[in-house]
Amino acid sequence: MLEAMVHGLLNVFIWPAPIYMLAGILLGLFFGAVPGLGGNFTLSVLIPFIFGMEPRLALSFLLGAHAPVATGGSITAVLLNTPGSGMNAATVLDGFPLTQKGQAGRALGNSLMASAVGGVFGALILGLSLPVMKQIVLAFGPPEFFMMALLGVAFIAVVGGGSLFKSLIAGCLGLLISLIGYDPITGIVRFNFGTMYLYDGIDLVPVVIGLFALAEMIELGVKGGSIQGETIEAKGGVIEGIKDVFRHWWLTLRCSAIGTVIGMIPGLGGDVACFLAYGHAVQTSKHPEKFGTGIVEGVIAPESANNAKEGGALIPTVGFGIPGSSGMAILLGAFLIIGIIPGPEMLTTKLDLTFTMVWIVALANIIGTGIALIFANKLVKIAQIRGALLIPMVSVIGLVGAYAVDGKFGDVIAAVIFGIIGYQMKKYNFSRAVLIIGLVLGNIAERNLQLSLMLYKGAFLFRPITFILLVVTIVTIIMPFIKTGKTQKGGVTA
Repeated sequence: MLEAMVHGLLNVFIWPAPIYMLAGILLGLFFGAVPGLGGNFTLSVLIPFIFGMEPRLALSFLLGAHAPVATGGSITAVLLNTPGSGMNAATVLDGFPLTQKGQAGRALGNSLMASAVGGVFGALILGLSLPVMKQIVLAFGPPEFFMMALLGVAFIAVVGGGSLFKSLIAGCLGLLISLIGYDPITGIVRFNFGTMYLYDGIDLVPVVIGLFALAEMIELGVKGGSIQGETIEAKGGVIEGIKDVFRHWWLTLRCSAIGTVIGMIPGLGGDVACFLAYGHAVQTSKHPEKFGTGIVEGVIAPESANNAKEGGALIPTVGFGIPGSSGMAILLGAFLIIGIIPGPEMLTTKLDLTFTMVWIVALANIIGTGIALIFANKLVKIAQIRGALLIPMVSVIGLVGAYAVDGKFGDVIAAVIFGIIGYQMKKYNFSRAVLIIGLVLGNIAERNLQLSLMLYKGAFLFRPITFILLVVTIVTIIMPFIKTGKTQKGGVTA
């Protein structure tokens, strides 16, 4: 195995592979920062360029582009409240409030360094898990997927903050929106109101762009001024943000592990990983009430999970041809184009090529973060642009991003509608994050619950992993009430 690791590293540095990887990294950062594009778009656009390439060059180009996409998306999420994709939706919850406090540089340092650590962690786990990856992935079926989604929904009580009643309303609204369109099992169309646009449901990207980016632009237009409203203080520096990640090293590693595990489970993906990591950070924090107001832990947790899940998603994709995410499904097609057949050979005779992928993912995250950090001090000045200039720019970028998802004008209208809803939710202290959680996990929970009942009836709850996840879910739900009871008891005693 050591020999394969060395050969894999040499494949990355033998000319002209470094040039291909660098080109991919720059494109990945760019496409990642454009709202609505993301990793799937990046891979789809770049695949035509790999025809005729030898495998190591094609992998350097494609994986080099795919690995730092979430890093690029975090830049606009932190500075403009406009997540590059659904993967960065949780980052805006504390990243943008930090920017509004005058700590844009610190928030950017948090997101970029957490992305790098998460990406390297995911690549490391990918390399270590090669011998046992099949057993890990095959242990998860519809019952386990359902319980993972249910665990995510349980975080509504944790992530919402403030009024539990308002959190439940927002969460139920997200779940209702997820039910629009075709039933994933029966094919019955629901809640489309006779509109063709709603047959396939509402995509996550226009909802996220509306709730966060457009809603923030509406508020900025109402109050005037700029996003940050003040000059950048020394405490908000990029270097300070980098140090924060290492101060919270244990949280960073835990959330990276969450991202890696979610990534290796086919069908979940980055949207789920970021919110589960964020919910975990809230649940384990000594000051959960501060989340959503602009604290560094709220940026570090989702960003470390985002990039870590790419290494996890490669595990089932490379090991036996089961894509760990929609992006990996596109990458699987690229593998076939360049003559790579996922399966046992990738773990035996072609192990060096597999380790080439591991090294590319790790190095692309490090280099991508380094490039972003070089320009970080310039980027933070975006937050000081006057609203009169920023509002039209961000609004146009957001609406173009919403349209770019499927090329539907209905997505533009949906983004505007959710922009108005998001503004009202923020005004009356309803959690927009909870709505997104309900939307992301609703379809996953519904589809896998139906499959579980069809395959196992009620007995699916007693499968080992399912039962463990059920216990964790119950504990997650009751913990806020236990903490509240202890706080009230302490107050009475005092």
